[in-house]
Amino acid sequence: MGNPRGFIEVPRKESGSRPVIERVDDYGEVEQVLNDEDRKLQASRCMDCGIPFCHWACPVGSKIPEWQDAVYKGDFELAYKVLHSTNSFPEFTGRVCPAPCEKSCVLAIHEEAVTIRENEAATVEKAFELGYVVPRIPKKRTGKKVAVIGSGPAGLSAADMLNQAGHSVTVFERDDAVGGLLRYGIPDFKLNKKVIDRRIQIFEAEGIEFRTNVSVGETISGKEILDQFDAVVLAIGAMKPRDLSVEGRDLAGVYFAMEYLKQQNKVNRGVIFNGERIDAKDKRVLVIGGGDTGSDCVGTANRQKAQWVGQIEILPKPPVKRQHGNPWPFWPHVLKTSTSHEEGCERMWSLATRRFTGEKGHVTGVEVVEVEWVKEEGRMVMKEKEGTLRVIPADLVLLSMGFVHPVHEGLISELGLDLDQRGNIKIEKNYSTSVKGVFAAGDAANGASLVVTAIAKGREAAQNVNNYLLNC
Repeated sequence: MGNPRGFIEVPRKESGSRPVIERVDDYGEVEQVLNDEDRKLQASRCMDCGIPFCHWACPVGSKIPEWQDAVYKGDFELAYKVLHSTNSFPEFTGRVCPAPCEKSCVLAIHEEAVTIRENEAATVEKAFELGYVVPRIPKKRTGKKVAVIGSGPAGLSAADMLNQAGHSVTVFERDDAVGGLLRYGIPDFKLNKKVIDRRIQIFEAEGIEFRTNVSVGETISGKEILDQFDAVVLAIGAMKPRDLSVEGRDLAGVYFAMEYLKQQNKVNRGVIFNGERIDAKDKRVLVIGGGDTGSDCVGTANRQKAQWVGQIEILPKPPVKRQHGNPWPFWPHVLKTSTSHEEGCERMWSLATRRFTGEKGHVTGVEVVEVEWVKEEGRMVMKEKEGTLRVIPADLVLLSMGFVHPVHEGLISELGLDLDQRGNIKIEKNYSTSVKGVFAAGDAANGASLVVTAIAKGREAAQNVNNYLLNC
């Protein structure tokens, strides 16, 4: 611990964001960066607590006090090595993670948590700049072959660990580029895709093979994969979106959020669309769902120059500060205002969607009703308020209510995999599925969650796959 008084002497200082008037005209990353000296000072605020709750809250178990100390001392090589020892992609989490570590930082008790996420992103970028991030080519190969289906954070982290263990790894991706939701689900203004490409180039130099435009279960059968590889890791995500089965759902102008976000990311990538283009320009856009994906839709609609952007949530408006029943160091259930919201968005809570209204086959509005949540027999029940029915005018409606489970059609059905009660791939403690030699990791097995959780699950799955391969 380089400066035991750092948290007393140095106030929390965030990098901040580019001005709204500038950033809404492009898809460049919103977040700015601090200079090296300020970053070291921010790292000095880490208290090296007796019990580091930040470490406890981080899904990948990042050794936060250790690498913060290295950053403070200017040893970015050591800081990166410590970071990378538990996280295959700190450059991703340093940009898009909601930072549960900061919420459980001891200094968060006084709302002055260490800027852990920003420090992480800055550390990785400095390590790349100084040439510390280089390919780690395995010295020996085991002769075992592993197929990883899906190239999102879970699949990539599993591929990384298995390749480092000496196995020959091939990653199959159904889209035209590697990254999964990192590539096509997260907007460029939050994660520049060159960051993904940079890491993939390192993986390729380390020996991982990537095959894009291959949909296992369609382009190639699951049986063929099982015949060609000694083990298979399914990291196909939870891509079945939650839908709204209400009147007017079939009207033109109503889309799932991922349809919208994926298309814009492809446009940014240079893909030319010959078919329908989902464009918010000069339209009234209503996003249904108050999570991060909904926020991403808001930011994208603002960049497409929507006339008006609104977002509704069925749950009540969260409090600004923690309530008594939600104590530190647990995740704070408080109001979250993203940079996208700051760019322009009318936010509404406690509204349930009754139906979509339209004219000539196109949506013109969303009929909503106010609801209240009351406790009955120990559980919260939603009740509509009389006389609160109204229509919110909208030309474009984006459904962003989360995902229910992985897509069953195709690979899962072909292999006849057992599913759990929620429709996810059922796995044992060692991440194995009901089919021998087939393992599952990330959202496909655990349900939709954070990028950092998917990374952790991919790494854990890889350890179990390695054990299986060494014993078969």
